[in-house]
Parts: sequence; C-alpha cells; structure tokens
Amino acid sequence: MIQRALLSVSDRTGMVPFAGALVARGVALISTGGTARTLAAAGLPVTEVATVTGFPEMLDGRVKTLHPAIHAGLLARRDRPDDLAALAERGIAPIDLVVCNLYPFAQTVASGGDAADCIDSIDIGGVALIRAAAKNHDAVTVVTDPADYERVLAEVEAQGGAVGAAMRRALARKAYALTSAYDAAVAEWMAREAGVLFPETTVLSGRLSQQLRYGENPHQAGAFYFTGSGRLGVATARQLQGKELSYNNYSDADAAFELVAEFTAPAVAIVKHANPCGVAIGETLHEAWHKALACDPVSAYGGVVALNRDLDAVTAEAIGRLFIEVVIAPDVTKEAAVILVRRTTLRLLVTGGVPDPAAAATSFRSVSGGILVQERDRLCVGSDALRTVTRRAPSEAEIADLLFADKVVKHVKSNAIVFARGGATVGIGAGQMNRVDPVRIAAARAAEIGRAAALTRLPTAGSVLASDAFFPFADGVEAAIEAGVAAIIQPGGSIRDADVIAAADAAGIAMVFTGMRHFRH
Repeated sequence: MIQRALLSVSDRTGMVPFAGALVARGVALISTGGTARTLAAAGLPVTEVATVTGFPEMLDGRVKTLHPAIHAGLLARRDRPDDLAALAERGIAPIDLVVCNLYPFAQTVASGGDAADCIDSIDIGGVALIRAAAKNHDAVTVVTDPADYERVLAEVEAQGGAVGAAMRRALARKAYALTSAYDAAVAEWMAREAGVLFPETTVLSGRLSQQLRYGENPHQAGAFYFTGSGRLGVATARQLQGKELSYNNYSDADAAFELVAEFTAPAVAIVKHANPCGVAIGETLHEAWHKALACDPVSAYGGVVALNRDLDAVTAEAIGRLFIEVVIAPDVTKEAAVILVRRTTLRLLVTGGVPDPAAAATSFRSVSGGILVQERDRLCVGSDALRTVTRRAPSEAEIADLLFADKVVKHVKSNAIVFARGGATVGIGAGQMNRVDPVRIAAARAAEIGRAAALTRLPTAGSVLASDAFFPFADGVEAAIEAGVAAIIQPGGSIRDADVIAAADAAGIAMVFTGMRHFRH
C-alpha cells in the first residue's frame, strides 16, 4: 500500500495531475525545492525534504536527499522486523514510492554547455534515490519516466492503493537502465573531454526506438535503439509515409546516406544489401538520379535511395517510376511528397540535414565474447595527395573521376572495385575473396547492362577504376585494361607494385597511389 511518496523531478511534465491523484488517495507527499514549490503552487499539500531530514538543503542544492532519514526509509526491508525496529527507534517513516528523473546532462552537453555547466548537470542525489528505490523494489515503487504515470495510477486503482510485484520489478529494471545509461553518457563525455578514444571500460547505451518485425531474416528477432549520438541520419529521421522500417531498411538507408554525405555536389546513391549499385553526382538531383540508375537498373529494383539535397518534385517523379523500398533525404518539398504518397509501400525519411563525413565518431561490431571498436573511416584523399606512379599522368577530368570513385569505393564491401566515368559509377564489384574477381565481375556486369541499353561501346571504356586496397598481382590491373580503363587509383604498397605499374605503363594508362586503404567488412 502506498502511503508516503517522495517526488523529485527535473522534468515536471505531468507531475501536478499525477501528484494530485496520489493525494486524492490519501498519499502523503515529500518533495525537494523546485518540485515542492510546483506542487504547493498547485495547491497540493507537500512536506519539504528539509523538514523530514531536519537538515537544510546546502551547496546550491547539491545536497538535499542524501540523508539517512530518506535512504533508510527507502531501503528498509518490510519483511525484516529488525529493519522496521531500526526505523521506529529513529523516528523514520518508510517511503513507498519514489518519482524521480534526472538533471538533463545529455541535453546540456548537446547544447554546447561548457565544462562547468556540464558538471553542474551531473545528478548525484537523484541517481542515489532511484538506485535505492529500485534495489528495494520488493516494497518500493520507483517511477523515472512521466510516460509511466498513467499506467502506475491505473495499477494503484486496480490494486486498491498498491502496485503489484510485476510492475514494481518492471519499473525497477527500467530505473537501472536509466541510471546506467546516464552514467555511460557522463563517462563518454569525460573521455571525450580528455581526448581518450578508447577508455578502460566502454558502455553502450540506447533507448528502444522500434521493435522490428524481425532481424535480417524472419527467424531472428530485431530492434532499433536510439543512442543520441547527435549524428544526422536514420536515427534522427522522421518517417513521412510507408510501412515500418525493417532491420535491413535501417542498415541500407544508413549505408546509402553516409555515402551521399561524402559529396558537396548533388548526389544520389542506390543501395542494395549495404552495397551501392549506382552512385552519381550531377548539376541537379534529377541528373544524378538518372546517372546512378544507369549503372545497374536491374539491381536498383527494390533498393534504397539516398540524396544529399532536399528531394524535389521532378526527381520524386523519376524515382516513383521504379519500385524503391526507402528514400532518405535531408528534407522533401511539398510537391515531391504529394508525388511519392502514391507509392504506398515506399518509406520516405527526412533527416533534417546531412552528416559531416569528416566528423570524429566510433563504430562498433560484436564478436563472440567481445566488441570491436574503431574510428569511422572518415578520411579521403584530395588531389594534392595523389602520387602518379606511371609514365602517363591522369588528366584533370580523370583526376575528378578518380577522386569520385575513391569516395565511392570506401563504401563498398571489400574486396571492392569501382569503375566510374563522368561523375557516375559504371560498374561495381563487391565482397570478393580476391582482388581480380571484383574487377571481372564489375566489368562483365557493366558490359551486360551496356548491351541491354544498346550502347555502342562498353560502359567501362575510357572509365577510371578505384580499388579499396592495393593490387597484389598485375592480373587485376590487366583485367581492368581489358575493360578499357584509362586511369586507376589505388593505395599502393604491394611488394609487386613494380609489376602492377609496368602493366599499366605497357597499356599506356595512368595510375595514382593514395597511400590510404579503405577496407570495409
């Protein structure tokens, strides 16, 4: 039976009606400074914590509830006569309900607060209250989320003034998840402030955003958690239409959006199974869309499309002619939204912006018994970093295409090869176990698409080629030469670089080294 409740909240949403419902059931309210003033102003009877403890709040409110009169009332085990006797001896009454949420530390950090403001926003007493109440959930109910107020009141009504054991356990579990995520955010901020990339202990935390129908396959469960990293993308996106996103939709949309973010010119990427099947830049999104689609219109069917500009009507009309699972863009015009609404199965996402491709961030991957952590691959070479290693140097137009292809190949699963011409991919080879096979696959696929389009020459003729890692043998370069490439960009660094360069020189093509590998597994 709830007879005495302690209310101490930073977010006071819904607090007054919730507290009023408790008072109506005869529950005595205890509260701290700001919350107490809010309740009193609403005409609710409330006792200040300082009255209960006999000790005033001090240190600008840093010390309020950290007192035996509070924590003993929370932690006393109701089935232990010695605990109850200890309370009675000291005139301490049990506390049956704690309603508490924490200082907005993450919001302070996100708003650009300085170190002093961030430290002031680290909650101490609230965390201690929540943990104490959650530990003693056999007797105490702890509520940390205003969204739970209504269901707690419904439970109290149904249970005749009490909260059932199942709900107390569920609320305690939620409370510990909150405090652990809160501490993780503080630890992450402190590590970042100190320039520590890999701290001694790392903690991953996220809030359940969506329970998915299944994971990668129907026999796997799946969910999406929001981490609040601040990076724009699928996590910040608003879905304007279409069915709920699947596990694979999230994965592909993220891959596609991160790819188009690499470019300052209008860019479009079409992705299937986390690999691009067409990428292009253009004067307009409409132009970029047609160039990207031309790379592999068959594979584009049922794909995910990402754009680095607001989706306009003419581009939406073109995209709408093909079955596409997801379109993700910074925003969408009203006219474009009206056009795509006819595609009822298409999921339309707007993110509010494009992520900074050069921003520092870490990525995680689970392995059996552990977690792999690394920096995002956020670097790309510029023209000044290219080292020409062949007798022929690339032309300015070829350099532009080489740099374009190098940005794309960074987002293709290894071993990765990209053929490009005129700011568009014309062939992509991904995920092979050796370096020559993706060259052959990309060239063969490009030739097939060229024949289907009745082109008079191979799409790869006169193109450039990017490789995510060095060529260990000359055979990959020889396959590229057979496909008609004019220039190649690769990291270099093989013990057989001389053989590779000789093959390029024999064919009269240009080759540049970047010194930067872009494996993506």
